[in-house]
Amino acid sequence: MKETEKKLVFNTLLKQYTHFGLPTDGIDDKTDFTIHNLKDIHLDLPFKSPVFRPNFFSFVFVKDGRGKYTTDDLNFDTIPGTIYFTNPGHYKSHEWFSIQEAYLITLSESFLKENVHPDIFEEFPFLLAETVHPRVLTPEAFAEFEQLYLQINKEYFSNSPYRNRLIGNLFVVLLLKIKEYFWKDYNPIYEGNRSSQIVKTFKRTLEQHYRDLSSGKVHQVNRLQDYADEQNLHPNYLSNVIKSKTGKSISTWIAEKTIAEAKSLLQNSSTSIKEIAYLLGFSEANHFSNYFKKYTDISPVLYRKQHGVAT
Repeated sequence: MKETEKKLVFNTLLKQYTHFGLPTDGIDDKTDFTIHNLKDIHLDLPFKSPVFRPNFFSFVFVKDGRGKYTTDDLNFDTIPGTIYFTNPGHYKSHEWFSIQEAYLITLSESFLKENVHPDIFEEFPFLLAETVHPRVLTPEAFAEFEQLYLQINKEYFSNSPYRNRLIGNLFVVLLLKIKEYFWKDYNPIYEGNRSSQIVKTFKRTLEQHYRDLSSGKVHQVNRLQDYADEQNLHPNYLSNVIKSKTGKSISTWIAEKTIAEAKSLLQNSSTSIKEIAYLLGFSEANHFSNYFKKYTDISPVLYRKQHGVAT
């Protein structure tokens, strides 16, 4: 992979489309969730993207379209009836030859936890899978998904005060359908090579640790050595694997997880900011506030007020 390609990292779909010179009229930049028909975006075909790394989840439902996509070192064809998703941290590219109906949903981990399910990765562990192969469904099976994503699309463009809650509940149904059709026989033991197993174990350990922090089961934040000890690995080796496989350092993974948990606690609980700081391993509330503002450009107090939670 070329060095210039490695630098293409996007935290939002809006920034990705802007960089690619694609239309952004239907992309809401005020929420961590988007949905649209790719036909309305790719007006000039064929289209081939450069290699890039999105820091958000993507779900693609192709009713009528043809193309190709690459995630890390794997290549797949996109044909009618294809459903696939990718999670944050992977290098990917895509190519479209024709599109009539192909819906893309993107969302952040914060949106998943705030509006879909607070223990999202425990309920839907396949979201952490290192490599996810696409599935091609029969028209009858695909129609079940089409009904759901079209309803989500309708709510996305509505003015309902309950928009995010409606989308979140519909997305739970969508994830359950994905779980039912794709992963009822899911067994992570058979997935991927040694490096993929290391990445997956790290992600699961990270997720479990922050769940334990938020619930008060543990009070000390894990460091690199702790994650290395969990897999009986040298810290440098673990760091190299995580960085090379995901494009992000362990410190970045920890920072992103801390912010995601902080957002969830600020929005979904009446826990004081001082207590949230303590739960997430900060010795002082002002240290937490400075940390949160560094990564979000907004203070915890203002973030909570914007989401209608009394301080």
